[in-house]
Amino acid sequence: MNVIHLRGNITRDIELRYAATGTAIGKTAIASTRKFTSNGENKEEVMFMDIVFFGRSAEIANQYLNKGSNILLTGRVVFSSWKDHKGDSRTKHEVVVESMEFIDTRTKAPKDLDPSVNQGMPQKAGVQRAKQPESIPQSEQSEAVGLF
Repeated sequence: MNVIHLRGNITRDIELRYAATGTAIGKTAIASTRKFTSNGENKEEVMFMDIVFFGRSAEIANQYLNKGSNILLTGRVVFSSWKDHKGDSRTKHEVVVESMEFIDTRTKAPKDLDPSVNQGMPQKAGVQRAKQPESIPQSEQSEAVGLF
């Protein structure tokens, strides 16, 4: 099973693009902090992870999230590979967001979401269920890498 839960802050504003088919694709990153004690000393480590939204959730993220917004997300890790403009091979891991919850009280959660978008998620402000990855053609998911 490929499921990841992350809570953290958005590191930059959403970069929103549209695939040739009209599907919205939003990219950004999240910074998640882990606090721990080592040898009696309090320490902190920050992990940065690229995240991508598809469909309506990309448009909602673009509208309501910005740099510094605190969110809780659930998604799946994907591996992407491509050739850059010089022909060199490039790779990276990113999280495809499947659901998100706005944690930051400064974030205005959408209240006018189409109920069909939530697909059984709890009906509380700030919860947005992303479009299921199975309903997004693989070609569009692959195309997302070339857009940025």
